[in-house]
Amino acid sequence: MRRILLIGPGGAGKSALASRIASRLGLPLHHLDALYWQPGWVAPSQADWESTLRELLRGDAWVMDGNFGGTLDLRLAACDTVLLLDLPPWVCMWRVLRRRWAHRGRHRPDMTPGCNEKLDLDFLWWIASYRWRRRPSVMARLRKAAAAGVQVHVLASPAAVEDFVARLPSR
Repeated sequence: MRRILLIGPGGAGKSALASRIASRLGLPLHHLDALYWQPGWVAPSQADWESTLRELLRGDAWVMDGNFGGTLDLRLAACDTVLLLDLPPWVCMWRVLRRRWAHRGRHRPDMTPGCNEKLDLDFLWWIASYRWRRRPSVMARLRKAAAAGVQVHVLASPAAVEDFVARLPSR
């Protein structure tokens, strides 16, 4: 495992797990939200974003977390391992609410300065509907990636996440 991608709904724990994996394996860490969003929640142009992403994907080793469905196929083609954090929506919602409270009025450590933690109904709906609106397409892409030789791990509970981490080698 040298090029590890973490995906899943908001609040699933992608950034926290990515940090743990990168630390344990001694790999560079890329939080896509922090690279995508500019201060004030300003999105880059599609061309700039794809250029940034392609540069990151050329690296020999990395741990990368984030969704950005429009670039998932690029990232799946570049990774050797993908983790789908497929936790229940209520767990994700609780974590997002807890995160919002913990970081109210400021940005999270894994976000761009100037992008203070926020919460809106669109984001909550995205989390609540992820399993039936987004997951089927993601699972189809993961099946293709697995057929191409990518290791695919679907972690469906906090216990499964902890078990995965416990089985990782340490540097």
